[in-house]
Amino acid sequence: MDERVERGLALLERLEHESLELPDVVDRLEAVTTDPTAIRTILDEAERRGVVERADGVVRPRSRQYLRFGRDVITKDGEFSCRRCGSTLTTGYFMDLDAGEIGPFGSTCIRKVTGRE
Repeated sequence: MDERVERGLALLERLEHESLELPDVVDRLEAVTTDPTAIRTILDEAERRGVVERADGVVRPRSRQYLRFGRDVITKDGEFSCRRCGSTLTTGYFMDLDAGEIGPFGSTCIRKVTGRE
């Protein structure tokens, strides 16, 4: 299976909300890919595998495995561009998931992607 799909599934497994509107879920999945076909595939596969439930434009995660800063979200120093907003970074935040790393993100964008803001 496409690496983007596996990373997207791993991200959906870690959503920190009881439910999210579909556009908010798509916003988070764009941390993995901006390809609409891949995003649709991620959502379909997540529903098929029981990772989420979807109804009436609302997505409900079925897992309560949240990302923990320091363990699942790691920092690296260097020269990066934020994957979400494009800002230049000297410290990048990366989600370290079983399916691979997703990032880098700046401090504000990592909170948005993980649902902390």
